[in-house]
Amino acid sequence: METSLHRELKQLYAAGDARTEVRLGRYRIDAVVDDELIEIQHGSLAAIRDKIRHLLEEHRVRVVKPIVASKVLVKRARKNGRVIERRQSPKRGTLFDLFDEMIYFTRVFPHPRLSIDVVLVDIEEWRYPGHGRRRRYRANDFQVEDQKLCRVLEVQTITAADDLRRLVACSLPSPFDTGELALALGIQRWIAQRIAYCFREMGTARQVGKRRNAWLYEFVEPVVTELHLAGEIAAVAPKVERKRKRRSA
Repeated sequence: METSLHRELKQLYAAGDARTEVRLGRYRIDAVVDDELIEIQHGSLAAIRDKIRHLLEEHRVRVVKPIVASKVLVKRARKNGRVIERRQSPKRGTLFDLFDEMIYFTRVFPHPRLSIDVVLVDIEEWRYPGHGRRRRYRANDFQVEDQKLCRVLEVQTITAADDLRRLVACSLPSPFDTGELALALGIQRWIAQRIAYCFREMGTARQVGKRRNAWLYEFVEPVVTELHLAGEIAAVAPKVERKRKRRSA
């Protein structure tokens, strides 16, 4: 079932004359803006990995990935019943949560026709008791009725592997290990290990050895920079050659 969060984000991206819920072959697309396909994905990116890979063969695609920065829990007495409690969830989301998803998406991203919008949001989550077949009620036994968008805090657009590197901009030695990355970002080491994995798989960093039991990494220059430089050289080369011929004439 489509949540209010999904529907509200779709409306934000499908402003104007954009089409929504478009059938394209065996797939249903959330929105089509000009010639770009928009896919809202609050769930795991792994669930749409094959779909996005197939769509990219012929289309430009923008994946919108919301990350919940904060959540207000709204509890009903029963389904469609009265509200009996509202409280702030202690859980907090950050842009680093994106890497939990990107480890399953490294064979799709980066791609020249793919963009990812990371949308940091505040939401309300409406719940009701989910007894089901259980005989005894437990505090964590609930059903999610809906998730509603409260506000959009930030949008980061990722089009290249180096954009992910900018998300974790910090001062690091070269080479560095995941312990040093975790310390620099103020995060747990297992999160830093996922970040390093994504960097390695996407060509942003490479392994260059080990320090005791820890792998060492160093950043590499983005391929796009090299391609851009090659294009500039190719454009300038004929002019240089014409000048050389005039001088030698």
